[in-house]
Amino acid sequence: MQPILLNPCTPMKVILLGNSGAGKTTLAKRLTAHHPAALLSLDAVAFDGTAQRRPLEASLEDVQGFVSSHPSWIIEGCYADLIGPILPLCEELIFLNPGVETCLAHCRARPWEPEKFSSRQQQDAHLHNLLEWVRSYPHRTDAYGYAQHRQLFDSFPGPKRELTHIEKETPARL
Repeated sequence: MQPILLNPCTPMKVILLGNSGAGKTTLAKRLTAHHPAALLSLDAVAFDGTAQRRPLEASLEDVQGFVSSHPSWIIEGCYADLIGPILPLCEELIFLNPGVETCLAHCRARPWEPEKFSSRQQQDAHLHNLLEWVRSYPHRTDAYGYAQHRQLFDSFPGPKRELTHIEKETPARL
């Protein structure tokens, strides 16, 4: 596939979809470092500060508010139920699908995420559950699983790419 050269002066509306550990956050940060765009991790709107999901309608309102407030944006997450309704607003869909083993390795090597955990120890205490979650990806039938991600990707009529690995190249060459 030919690389797409991003023009930093052109607004972009990109969704990054994939399993936990697929590299969505890393790619989103690389893209925003080279292209002015607001960044939304769907984790921030999906949960209420605990392990409990917020009502879908409330999360969708927050996502809609985000996209209507920013001319250029990148949204990343594993929530097909939040991505599906905004997919028509997207200018490019990127499905990060490097395989479960790569996702597991990324999760094990994940740096501390202070926006999600109050300490590295707290994050590490959740690692076992995260690894089990990642392993279940191919078999899940809910909004977080491969089947729903594949359906969203396959049905999207606009520009889209499936990345089975991410080179450490400049975002402008993605």
